[in-house]
Amino acid sequence: MESLYDRIGRERLHLLVNRFYERVFSSPVIGMLFQTDKETVKEKQEAFLTQFLGGPQLYTETYGHPRMRMRHLPHRITPEAGEEWLRCMKAAIDSLDMEDELKMALYSCFPPVAKHMVNS
Repeated sequence: MESLYDRIGRERLHLLVNRFYERVFSSPVIGMLFQTDKETVKEKQEAFLTQFLGGPQLYTETYGHPRMRMRHLPHRITPEAGEEWLRCMKAAIDSLDMEDELKMALYSCFPPVAKHMVNS
């Protein structure tokens, strides 16, 4: 069976990450959580999503086991921040040129992750 990564493709995933972070960096709700090197954040996210969606294990090969919850613990992530993250991701997904069924399949991967990251 073809992975979501295969169905989306590397180029669209790259576009998704860029469009997502355009929204995140300017968000009054979560933008302050991303006051770091923006290119590094995008590179890490793209590597993680590649792996998360069934592609090559880029994140693990470069940074080690994802341990996303542990890596996010130093940041105060509220339920509102999780919802904003999801809103930004949905808007970025919706902006892509691909069939609605694929958009829905992709978006459905993220609510459990966002909920898991909430730590306050």
